[in-house]
Amino acid sequence: MKKYVLIYGDVFVDHIAEDATNSSFTTYLGGATVNVAAGIARLGAPVSFITVTGNDETSEFVRAELANEGVDLTAAILKPEKRVNGVYVHLTPDHDRVFANYQNETPDIQVTAQDLRKETFQQASILHICSGTMFHPIALETTRRAIELAKETDTLVSFDANIRPLRWESEEICRETTTSFLREADLVKLTEEELTFMMETDTLEDGVSQLGTLSIPVVLITQGDLGTIAIIHGQQFHIPAVKKDPVDTTGAGDAFMAGVLRQLHLYGYPADVSQWKEVVTFGNRMGALCVTKTGALSAMPSLDELDNAILE
Repeated sequence: MKKYVLIYGDVFVDHIAEDATNSSFTTYLGGATVNVAAGIARLGAPVSFITVTGNDETSEFVRAELANEGVDLTAAILKPEKRVNGVYVHLTPDHDRVFANYQNETPDIQVTAQDLRKETFQQASILHICSGTMFHPIALETTRRAIELAKETDTLVSFDANIRPLRWESEEICRETTTSFLREADLVKLTEEELTFMMETDTLEDGVSQLGTLSIPVVLITQGDLGTIAIIHGQQFHIPAVKKDPVDTTGAGDAFMAGVLRQLHLYGYPADVSQWKEVVTFGNRMGALCVTKTGALSAMPSLDELDNAILE
């Protein structure tokens, strides 16, 4: 019955700076959920993607690229007038990414709650979402309906906070909306910065303490080269990072998430902390290998690359 990982989200065209001068850019297919979907497919696991595209050249490019990645688009929606979003990504001297500005010509053309089909969820082991579309009221309603369908069909709900404040009317609305989904998720992934933002705290420790009151089954807090803090059914432990010299950190969190979801789909829900450590370590390896290349989707490792990589 459970045939694939199901992902809902927007597709983007990423214009990523070629260096820290941020004066020239290379265009890639992108978006957090796109990266995760393609990352899972490159690791040999089946993935289906719910999104909306149009009938223009950019949308055709997007669909062709996703198909080439092995991402199933059976559940995707085509609305002729839709135009795919774009984002410009600047790089800092330390190779960190900065989302400079967004382009969205058709913000009100979204996947609707009525577009969703229960049978799509019945065949999914996991539903993965992030906050990238939640700022729009139609997409917010669709996200809530997707979670309802996931719960009705015994599908694990995975939520990557992936907060991008520039897309929201205010930080307060962003915080209120994204935190409302924490109790709905079976697995939450967020960065240390996202944790302190969502919990309105100054320290990691205070953020973890407040997060503990929400009784989220699994929380994964990524800390870059410091590794990952995992809180599994109230038990906290640390999984060290896999060390690589970064070229571009864009997409590292998405690669991590792709690795975690791939493992959960193929091998099922871990029975104990030891198995969870193996899952998170696999995600850390994905993130480490991703940062050795430029771009996000273009840097998602394949299973062969991961198997053959020399990682410390």
